[in-house]
Amino acid sequence: MTKIWQIKPKISAELADKNPEINPLVLQLLSNRNISEPEQIEKFLNPNYEEQIFDPYLFKDMGKAVERLFLAISNREKVMIYGDYDADGVCSTAELHQTLTALGLDADTYIPFRESEGYGLNTKIVQQIIEQGFNLVITVDCGIANAKEIAMFNERQIDVIVLDHHEEPLELPAALAIINPNIKNSGYPPVRLCGAGVAFKFIQAIIAHQEKINSPVKLPPGYEKWLLDLVALATVGDIVPLLSENRIFVKYGLVVLEKTKNIGLKKILETVNNRTGKLDSEYLGWRLVPRINAAGRINHASVAFNLLSSKTETEADKWMQMLESNNRERQQITEKLMAEALEQLSKNFDTDKILIVSGDGWPAGVVGLIAGKICDRYGRPALAFGREKEGADCKYVGSGRSLDVFDITGALKECHELLSRFGGHPQACGLTIMGDENFQKFKEKIINIANDKLAELDLTPKINIDAEIRLTDISWQLLDELEQFEPFGEGNEKPLFCATKLIIEQIQTVGADGKHLKVQVSQEGSPDIHKLIGFSFGDWCAKLNAGEEIDIVFELGVNEWNGNREIQLKIVDIRKSE
Repeated sequence: MTKIWQIKPKISAELADKNPEINPLVLQLLSNRNISEPEQIEKFLNPNYEEQIFDPYLFKDMGKAVERLFLAISNREKVMIYGDYDADGVCSTAELHQTLTALGLDADTYIPFRESEGYGLNTKIVQQIIEQGFNLVITVDCGIANAKEIAMFNERQIDVIVLDHHEEPLELPAALAIINPNIKNSGYPPVRLCGAGVAFKFIQAIIAHQEKINSPVKLPPGYEKWLLDLVALATVGDIVPLLSENRIFVKYGLVVLEKTKNIGLKKILETVNNRTGKLDSEYLGWRLVPRINAAGRINHASVAFNLLSSKTETEADKWMQMLESNNRERQQITEKLMAEALEQLSKNFDTDKILIVSGDGWPAGVVGLIAGKICDRYGRPALAFGREKEGADCKYVGSGRSLDVFDITGALKECHELLSRFGGHPQACGLTIMGDENFQKFKEKIINIANDKLAELDLTPKINIDAEIRLTDISWQLLDELEQFEPFGEGNEKPLFCATKLIIEQIQTVGADGKHLKVQVSQEGSPDIHKLIGFSFGDWCAKLNAGEEIDIVFELGVNEWNGNREIQLKIVDIRKSE
C-alpha cells in the first residue's frame, strides 16, 4: 500500500545557534520529540534514576494503601493478588507476589482464564475469594472498571486496593485505595505507567514506609531495583510511551535484565538464544513479550507466571517448554485467522473509517493480534471478534486497536448500553457483546461514530520521517550519538531517515525464498557505497535495475557477522526517484 512520507520541519537557526556543541542532526531528533531546553536535553540524553523517579506518595491514596498492607502483615491476614493474563499483568503479579513473600506474607495469586472468565474481576471468582476467607484483595493491571465486583467485597468487609493504569470508567469502584495515574485527581504527574509500573510505585512506597515505622521485616536496600527487569518487560509489552519515568524504567531495567536474578527470565534468554549484541527494547518487544503473552492467549497465563516465579532450574525448564509450545501454537492460529480476516475484507472492503471482522470460534486470546495487524496494514482503527455459541445465547468477545487520532475506548463508552463489559486505552480495547442483535446494532453505531470523528481525516498510512540526510552524514559517530536516544518505543520511536536519488550499484534478492532485498547504493557527491537490506521487499528486485535511482526511508543499524561490524541501512519504504 502506498504511504505518505512526512518529513519533520527543520529546526530553526536560533535553536542550532543556542546549542553549537550538539550535532545539528541530533538536535533535530531532540526537537522532533519536543525536547529543546538545556535541562530537558540533559535529562533525555543522560537519564538518572535517582533524580528522575517521582515520589510514589504523590498518589493521593498511596498512604492508605501502604498502611493497610502493613496492617495485613501485622495481623498475618490472608491477602489475594488478582492479576491479568497479558505480559503486563503477569509481570505485575509476579513482581508484587515476590515482594509480599519477602515481607513474610503468604499471599495467594489469581489470574483469570481469558477464554471463560475474561478480563478483570468477575462475580464467580469474587464469591470464591469471599468464601475462602481473604481479608485484603490487591488488583494489579485491572480493577478500575469493577465497581460491581468491588462492592461485593465491601459488603463482606474485605478491603480492596486497586493498582491499575487503564482509562477511568463511567463509574469508579468504591475501593479502599485506587492507585492509577490515569484517573482524575490521582495526584500523580501525567505519566502513562503500565500496570507493572504502578505496582513498582506501590513497592517503592512500601520501602519508604518500612523505614518510618522501623518494621521488623524489611526489604533490603536496593531491593526494588532488581524488579526493574520485570517492569521493563511489561512497559515495552504494554506499549506505553517510553518517556519520562517509563524511559528510566526501561533504560535501567535492560541493565538489570543483563544480570537478572530471576531464574525464569534467565531461562527465556537462554532459550531465545539467537540474539547478538546487547539487549534492547526491540528485542524485548519482538522476542520476549510475545512468549509471555502466548500463555494467556493459548492456555492459561499461570504458565508464564510460574516461569517468572520459578525457584529452580528444573522448575523453570518445565514451564519454559510449555511456554514455547504455547507460542508456536499462537503463531499457527494467528496466521490461519489472519488469512480468514483478509478474505472477509477482500469481499466486503468499503470506505468506513473503522474495519470490523469476526469469526465463529476465533479464540479470545488471538483477536487482539488480528485487530492489530489489520490496523497496521490498512491504517484504520480495527475490531476483531470471536463468536461463541449460537442463537440468543451467543456471545461476541472482541478486541480493538486504533490510531492516535481515534480514542477507541472513548468510542466504546458511547456504545456502553450495547456492551456487557469493556475497557482499555485510547489505542487498545477489549469488549464483550451478548447476542447477534446487539452485535449488529453495535457495528452500526461504532461505524457511525468513527465515520463522524474521522470524516475530515485522510487515513492513508503515513510514515513520519525525522530528517532527510545524505550518505555523507552517516558515520560511526552518528550511530554512537543515536544510542543515547535508546530505549526506543512508543513516543520515542527509532529514528527514521530518508535519502533521495540513491544510485543502484548492485541489486539482488536474499533469503531461501528470495523474500528479502539487498542493494548497494551510491549518491552523487559521496565517495561511499552503502549496503541496504529490505526485509520482505524482495518483489522490488524485478522492478529495479542497476543505474536507476531510488528514494528510501530507513533505519540506521549495525550488521555483525563473524566478528565484523558494518553500518547497514534497513529499508522501511522505497520508491523510484522522480
